[in-house]
Amino acid sequence: MAQTTESARTTAATGDSRLPKGFRSAELGWPELDRVPHPPRRLPLLGDVVGVDRRKPVQDSMRLARELGPVFRRRIFNKEIVLVWGAGPAADLADESRFAKHVGLGVANLRPIAGDGLFTAYNHEPNWQLAHDVLVPGFSRDAMEGYHGMMLAVAGRLTDRWDRELAAGRPVDVPGDMTKLTLETIARTGFGHDFGSFERDRPHPFVSAMIGTLTYAQRLNSVPGPLAPLLLRGAARRNAADMAYLNRTVDALVEERRGSGGGDGDLLDRMLATKHPSTGEKLSAQNIRRQVITFLVAGHETTSGALSFALYYLARHPDIAARARAEVDRVWGGTGRPGLDESLRLWPTAPAFAREARGDTVLAGEHPMLRGAWALVLTPMLHRDPAVWGENAEDFDPDRFTPQAVRTRAPHTFKPFGTGLRACIGRQFALHEATLVLALLLRRYDLHADPAYQLKVTERLTLLPEDFRLRLSRRPLPGRSAEPDPAAEREDGGTPGGGCPAHANEGAESGG
Repeated sequence: MAQTTESARTTAATGDSRLPKGFRSAELGWPELDRVPHPPRRLPLLGDVVGVDRRKPVQDSMRLARELGPVFRRRIFNKEIVLVWGAGPAADLADESRFAKHVGLGVANLRPIAGDGLFTAYNHEPNWQLAHDVLVPGFSRDAMEGYHGMMLAVAGRLTDRWDRELAAGRPVDVPGDMTKLTLETIARTGFGHDFGSFERDRPHPFVSAMIGTLTYAQRLNSVPGPLAPLLLRGAARRNAADMAYLNRTVDALVEERRGSGGGDGDLLDRMLATKHPSTGEKLSAQNIRRQVITFLVAGHETTSGALSFALYYLARHPDIAARARAEVDRVWGGTGRPGLDESLRLWPTAPAFAREARGDTVLAGEHPMLRGAWALVLTPMLHRDPAVWGENAEDFDPDRFTPQAVRTRAPHTFKPFGTGLRACIGRQFALHEATLVLALLLRRYDLHADPAYQLKVTERLTLLPEDFRLRLSRRPLPGRSAEPDPAAEREDGGTPGGGCPAHANEGAESGG
């Protein structure tokens, strides 16, 4: 397949097709690596393994970041990694003329299933640019209007479920139900498919297989490469079965669409029928499979975590929830993103992104880097840099995202969707969906947090709150004294005049 023009430019700029593939340890690209601090008690051969929690590498790194400063390194066995979180060096890494996306660590471990999909492709591979150019109109603001009704319908299935739990006196499983919601939303809006998640007592097998592949990818980072076949033999067999199930599911979904002759112009229709506007290329069958898997996994896993964290903070801060609810009640859809940006600041569900040098350069005027050298931006710590967010950076305060606050803040300091050309293509979709759902839930329920619950964060490449449940009470809708009909509420849930809540507060950075 010929390279698209932009992809060819990217290859020429980075030269990464000539760089060695696989993990590149930091000593290969950082000539003055000894100036970068690392944890104490480093052990020969093993590296910085003392006190490490293998299940929570991000939170481990956040702990070390507070001790070691804005640029530091970690070594696990033979893998030396430089991590960055200071606003200055992070802004340097966001400079597209000097740095590009780096595919490494857990992202590269997903290539057996996602291949050269949008998220996992190397910069020199042409298919990601082809898919990006074909699909980007499907994530425009205009496209959101077409998805709005289906998003509302899936949200209605969530509120039906929560009404049943409320009537039975049971708390709701927030991460579990958000996962069902976001899987059904991306499946219906993007591919015309219904997984029936809300009719199941257990997660859909697709979700179980997806979690399996993400968990396996993370585990690969914590064992020496040569020992992985021995230490992870059983896990590798389960991972192969999980990947086979994901492939079968997506292949069946695509064949069903081919047999039907087309849908309603959704993402899958674009993949099957649309030619690249410049080259006339179409996506291959293998590329379509990889992009569908990418969207089904990334399109629901990150948004479910974002919604879960937002609901956690709104339940713990009823005064802020009341302010957001008042805006929703006053002009449905006129509010911004009620607490969403601030919860994404504290716990961006995609907690890191890697950047590599296009040529020899110096990071933040201090650390030389050779072409191909890379660093991992630790997003939760970038979002907690006191030089940007103040000494109270750990506090939940949505006023950090008023238009005035956003205008006066330095660029490249809020990056929940990555940065640059390879930033998340679906960020507008995710914000639209999450804003709509939060507004619906705040309008319908009062949220009651368990005062004994302490936030625990689960890591599986993405982040989400663990074992988080809420108790609910039903609110009467403004201007209605009787209990409303849920179906009627879903029908009139849109913004008067056809607007939509995700279009408000557009001033915040969205990752590039």
